[in-house]
Amino acid sequence: MISSTIRFANIILAALLAGTSFGIWIGFNPLGLSASTYLEQQQNTINSLSVLMTSLVIIATVITIISAFVQKNDKRVFITLLFAAVFFIACILISAIGNRPIDNEVMTWTKGTMPKDWTNFRDKWWSLHIMRTIAELIALILIAWTNVRSKAMYR
Repeated sequence: MISSTIRFANIILAALLAGTSFGIWIGFNPLGLSASTYLEQQQNTINSLSVLMTSLVIIATVITIISAFVQKNDKRVFITLLFAAVFFIACILISAIGNRPIDNEVMTWTKGTMPKDWTNFRDKWWSLHIMRTIAELIALILIAWTNVRSKAMYR
């Protein structure tokens, strides 16, 4: 029962994390926005999602590692889940080293104080966001595969 609960939580958390990032990727592409629209959208996104996304990726990473150890008797599942955790850790690093410093900078801007090279910040943030979204999607796929594989084994 505990194993099933952990595996279920793992899928849900990974799906919430990857789904939110994917939604931002598809629905909030900032490349065609004016400076003021970009600033308003980005600051709103940072204020709305920063704590949530940080919490989700940390919890998803921990649950994925726990899930791996709960299923350590199945070496394929164990190793696959450890790889999924590595992809989540990559998201944490991308965010901490790349996106977060840009977020902190953007939060200090006003329409009157945006730097002339604001598009460089935007473009770098966007590229990093796509990278972490792909990493989250890969982790989700690996987690889902381990659950489908485990179910198939018991038939």
